[in-house]
Amino acid sequence: MSQALQSLLDLLDLERIEQDIFRGQSRSAVVPRVFGGQVAAQALVAAGRTVPEDRHAHSLHAYFLRPGDPGAPIVYTVDRIRDGRSFTTRRVVAVQHGQPIFHLSASFQTFEEGLDHQAPMPSAPDPATLPTSDERLRDYGHLDAAVVEKFQEARESVDLRYVDEPPYGRFGEPREPHSQVWFRTNGKLGGAIDQPLLHVVLATYVSDMTLLDSVLLAHGRGGWAVGDVVGASLDHAMWFHRPFRADEWLLYDQESPSAHGGRGLGQARIYTQDGRLAISVIQEGVVRVPR
Repeated sequence: MSQALQSLLDLLDLERIEQDIFRGQSRSAVVPRVFGGQVAAQALVAAGRTVPEDRHAHSLHAYFLRPGDPGAPIVYTVDRIRDGRSFTTRRVVAVQHGQPIFHLSASFQTFEEGLDHQAPMPSAPDPATLPTSDERLRDYGHLDAAVVEKFQEARESVDLRYVDEPPYGRFGEPREPHSQVWFRTNGKLGGAIDQPLLHVVLATYVSDMTLLDSVLLAHGRGGWAVGDVVGASLDHAMWFHRPFRADEWLLYDQESPSAHGGRGLGQARIYTQDGRLAISVIQEGVVRVPR
């Protein structure tokens, strides 16, 4: 396991300060606020630690309420909404400086047999044939050095490979509002930490990295890495359909059906490399063009 991946796992390993109250730390992001994927992942960790091990996360719905302060700890309070025979529901509120910054509802279920079908996996090149983030960024001299440095922190823990040029790599001309990214952790997960919840939490963390890319592509915008738009996540929803591993390749197939009123919508499906539909994701974000 790489040191960067270990640092990410440490970041997601919350401190329990009361039975249903947890505290998490932050690390700096590309913009001077806490990365939304980090808050969502930490909140899911808090919820999962109040649920029996035989119940696995099957969905989450979240709202980003205020920008998080990366210089201050985040306190997560878990409300045990329901413990049913098959389903368990938890509500988590993340608080900083006495104010809620994030709200999450998560549902967990015991394993059941049932009907089974899925949308087929779209075609995509083998991730081994695609350039790494390091290889792509070498050609992007137009990016601010501080931005590149922050990107490096993320890519050292997660191997992220765009199928086509990312929005900040080639911008100025509108493209189809569709983006594909392969991802996996930069290192294998094993031993005592190798629990189903950890893989779900890591996928939640990564899911906020690129989902609004397709909105930018539709308008030829480079995004926050270039400075031609101002953006922030508003809400985020995920459904976990089938087991998967975050340390094995996952295809993140993303598209944007709409942008209007200063908001853009992204929706996506995440597949395992052998074609199983693992996760569905929807997110809306603020996407504004600076005047």
